[in-house]
Amino acid sequence: MAWIFTPRANTVARVVAAGLLATPVLGALGLWGYARSPLAQNLRQPVPQPVQFDHRHHAGDEAIDCRYCHSTVEVSSSAGYPSLATCLGCHGQIWNQSPLLEPVRQSYFADRPIPWGRVHDLPDFVYFNHSIHVSKGVGCVTCHGRVDLMPTIEQVQPLSMGWCLDCHRNPVPNLRPREAITSLRWQRGPEDPRPEELASRYDVQPRTNCTTCHR
Repeated sequence: MAWIFTPRANTVARVVAAGLLATPVLGALGLWGYARSPLAQNLRQPVPQPVQFDHRHHAGDEAIDCRYCHSTVEVSSSAGYPSLATCLGCHGQIWNQSPLLEPVRQSYFADRPIPWGRVHDLPDFVYFNHSIHVSKGVGCVTCHGRVDLMPTIEQVQPLSMGWCLDCHRNPVPNLRPREAITSLRWQRGPEDPRPEELASRYDVQPRTNCTTCHR
């Protein structure tokens, strides 16, 4: 009488069993890897904008302070977008016939805001306040990177909960004098106060409890 299963069936059964056990593990690892990948975190992905605005020229060549356009960063949770009056304060006089600025002129005369695309888009369940970070000595470049070197603004930090908590647990290395908050080229010099001194001067007491960001 012939055997129903050949000796090779044991090997096949072991391989199938191992595959069934490994599938959920590999799936979980794949999801974990994707969640930490630049693609899932929107890193280095330019966001299309309705107006071609080059930060290399404005923040780099012309050295325009961040607060000129993002005027509420020191007093509000939102840094704010530049108003049309701010844009045309300069471009009503220079490059005022440029076709690249036609969307700005159209929006101004139609009295409607420019629909800028959000680059750093936190989930709705996350609360972030720009003003408190700025007042405590956290510079713009810490989170936003060297925007003066970007033709189109990209997200350079993951902005994940782990990344934020790492800073909240030890914010001292990221502190700088308030007068250098918006400087994109600032480097700590021997005459600058040490980070530990700034932490004391600005009364930096970061919180790590859930309600700090999830309200």
